[in-house]
Amino acid sequence: MRPILLFLAVGCMQMSAQLVLRVNDSAPVTITAENLAKLPRHSAVLNDHGKEVHYEGVLLQNVLARGGIDFGKGLRGKQMSTYVAVLASDGYEAVFALADLDPTIGNSGILVADQHEGQPLGEKEGPLRIIVPHDQRPARSVRLVREIDVVQLQK
Repeated sequence: MRPILLFLAVGCMQMSAQLVLRVNDSAPVTITAENLAKLPRHSAVLNDHGKEVHYEGVLLQNVLARGGIDFGKGLRGKQMSTYVAVLASDGYEAVFALADLDPTIGNSGILVADQHEGQPLGEKEGPLRIIVPHDQRPARSVRLVREIDVVQLQK
């Protein structure tokens, strides 16, 4: 299996977002903010250094499914050695095991958030942010998300 690359392009002028999904050698698929708004919405509470902060967005697994990742039968085999790397426009990075996103394994509820306390994300954290609600501190809740790479380790 070749790496699946998801690139997140962010519009700076209007704080709008679009996802450009690249799955292997397939043609890129662009998902706009309007397309993201049509995906099932979820909310999560982030423990931000002792303060509960409410976010809303779409599950990361649903975004990855739009790029061809099939969570329907549960991940297995080589998919168990796949990771998801998230890169922010300020250079910050975080990594997740793909299995963490599978509802039959980790079911982590990780969000691609576009709202904070009912309002669009501000310029210091958005337009999109990864929210990891079950982490004890928000180290993997990446602000200013720019790019997501899904990569299967090769042996």
